[in-house]
Amino acid sequence: MVGVKFAIPKGSLEEAVFALMEKSWTKVSRKSRTYRVVLDDPQITVKMLRPQEIPTFVSDGLYDVGITGKDWIAETKSDVKALLDLEIGKIRLVIAIPDNYKFKTIDEMIASYAKQKKILRISSEYLTTASKYLKQQKSYKKFYGNKDPQIVTPWMRIGANKNVQIHLSFGATEAKPPDAVDAIMDVTETGTTLEQNQLKITETVMESTAHLIANKNSLLDKTKREKIYDILTVMRGAVQGRKYLHIYLNVEEKNLPRLLSSLPSLKRPTISPLSQKGWYGINTIIPKSEFHKMIPKLRKIAQGLVVHEPRQILELEEIKRDEEN
Repeated sequence: MVGVKFAIPKGSLEEAVFALMEKSWTKVSRKSRTYRVVLDDPQITVKMLRPQEIPTFVSDGLYDVGITGKDWIAETKSDVKALLDLEIGKIRLVIAIPDNYKFKTIDEMIASYAKQKKILRISSEYLTTASKYLKQQKSYKKFYGNKDPQIVTPWMRIGANKNVQIHLSFGATEAKPPDAVDAIMDVTETGTTLEQNQLKITETVMESTAHLIANKNSLLDKTKREKIYDILTVMRGAVQGRKYLHIYLNVEEKNLPRLLSSLPSLKRPTISPLSQKGWYGINTIIPKSEFHKMIPKLRKIAQGLVVHEPRQILELEEIKRDEEN
């Protein structure tokens, strides 16, 4: 039987992805000293790779499905199908400059450097995104038209506009200003590291989370599509499971209407008569964010409250509709 090849990220996303996969499959094990991961589904071959590489590998068909950041999908311009926002690995891609600079935006900085005929140097791992973002600025269009900023790496320089340079960063990007570059485009979660390096954020370029992506041709293959949607189903279930609580409680018949009117359940709750006449068991799923709001009322009208965090919530009818479209 035809299986699928699944690329998952190594590095900053690794721990969060593994935690989600352990909710999605009953067995997730990594062989020591290798980049291979074994699931309890023999039709899925898993390998760990750098998230920067995964969009291209999936787009080229070297892997059928993968997990990577939305930022790297955009940076590599990969032609893939985004199946699911996994809602983990949330970061912001920002522009930051030394905190003693007067500029409020990169647009102001471009204008000032252009008027002084100074070379503006920016450091980033995101060469494509940085180039696109700079070219969108009003001052850039005014002074440089449609010329591409010069991209500078140890092995090449490309781009007609030598007055605005984007230097490839291999890490520790925040350490480079102001000695080597004037500004950076880098990822941050809280901004603390930037502040510690005397940098201030001028603007957010994009927000990113980890996404499940698929090769478009693999989705056209009937057998592979079936397995890809198996992956989507269990991972979507794990993502949804984090948002809800499964509760079971007992309530007296006279309090039943009052309780039901206050339950924000996914569907209608399950109501079962208990052995004691006039009492019912209520079994339902509620949003985790609503639980603390319900406690005052539940204390007064219910008994024997049991709360579980579900491993998965599989919204099978929605996934079926997606698969058919």
